[in-house]
Amino acid sequence: MNTRDVVFPAGRQALYERNHYSPAVRSNGMLFVSGQVGSRDDGSPEPDLEAQVRLAFKNLNAVLEAANCTFDDVVDVTIFIVDPQTHFEKIWSVVVPEYWGSAPHPTVTAVGVTWLYGFQFEIKVIAKLPAPSAG
Repeated sequence: MNTRDVVFPAGRQALYERNHYSPAVRSNGMLFVSGQVGSRDDGSPEPDLEAQVRLAFKNLNAVLEAANCTFDDVVDVTIFIVDPQTHFEKIWSVVVPEYWGSAPHPTVTAVGVTWLYGFQFEIKVIAKLPAPSAG
């Protein structure tokens, strides 16, 4: 049986343990990160939308950092938004200037959904792992 090479950030175990999933898995030089939401340490949603987006990125960056990656290593992004017609512009006004960085940007798919376990925003990414250092 194959064993998954799972990446766990420091802390934040409550949501992963309660819902039985891994934050990220390394495979074939890539890092596949589960959807990250703006959850507090206990797994509850941050109520303010802009703060929730920032917290989702903080949580995403913690997973990337645990795998020795940064957002610059991200090649593909999927964003899930509850009621995107209402929330997209507000979310994008946070995401682009604060987290996206300069071009070239990763590929992006934005999906409108009706439910995200009490959250309004979720981000899922695939990143290229850094090359192993010779030594």
